Amino acid sequence: MFKGVGTAIITPFDKDKKVDFKALEKFVEFQAKYVDAIIVLGTTGEAPTISEYEREKIVNKVVEVVDKKIPVIVGTGSNNPEHVITNNMLAKKSGADGLLIVNPYYNKSTQNGLVEYYTYIAERTDLPIILYNVPSRTGSNILPETAVKIFEKNENVIGIKEASGNISQIAELISVKPEDMKVYSGNDDQALPLMALGGDGVISVFSNVLPEVMKKLTHAIIKNDYKTAQEINKKYNVLMRKLFIEVNPIPIKYAVSKLGYCKNILRLPLVELSENSKKIIDNLFEELGI
Repeated sequence: MFKGVGTAIITPFDKDKKVDFKALEKFVEFQAKYVDAIIVLGTTGEAPTISEYEREKIVNKVVEVVDKKIPVIVGTGSNNPEHVITNNMLAKKSGADGLLIVNPYYNKSTQNGLVEYYTYIAERTDLPIILYNVPSRTGSNILPETAVKIFEKNENVIGIKEASGNISQIAELISVKPEDMKVYSGNDDQALPLMALGGDGVISVFSNVLPEVMKKLTHAIIKNDYKTAQEINKKYNVLMRKLFIEVNPIPIKYAVSKLGYCKNILRLPLVELSENSKKIIDNLFEELGI
């Protein structure tokens, strides 16, 4: 699907909290100059508050702007597999290249249930699927052996976005997975160690602001230039972490608005970044010359 950095893009809204398609077009044009893939309608894109009508229009616009230069991957996950299947069909109709599907939340499952859940979905699409493990949001964890089972059982499951934050679990996964199973970091500050262990890249929030920096970091690792990667990571690590000072995508929406690519507007239950947190982001921007 891709190797390096894929940006999990924000969804711009106007003052009436409607999707700002002009801003979306400009932002995708900016991102496509640098990154290896674009992930649309993930957590960072406020997918839970996007209607089915908006979803189709957003994916259509992103696919149109990218124009096959890089893969467009659509977040289609839900805790209802039938809803996921509907989202998958919409993504395919729009010309998307792949799917990012989060593990089911609230009505949580067993590990065997996760295998059946993803298999049921995979059998009903021919688009490539990246699993998305984010226990902090879903309340359940895709264990390494479960991820491997899902991968081996389904030809169109190509890998996993690992956002457990547990580097020991990630190391175990990379040590037991088949060679062709892709592993992407879901945490910007773990991109370096995950790729050093043998992972394939990062699905990034940070790259909404600095796509060229995250591309340089990930591609330095691909070239085994760890010194450059370490220097970049050291310089930007604090910003990577502070972009999660409040619930994602609250801080990144503010950060992108500072660059002029969107308004600092979110949909409830998300609210604007606090004044104290804004000052922290502002100071980091100034220190880094952004």
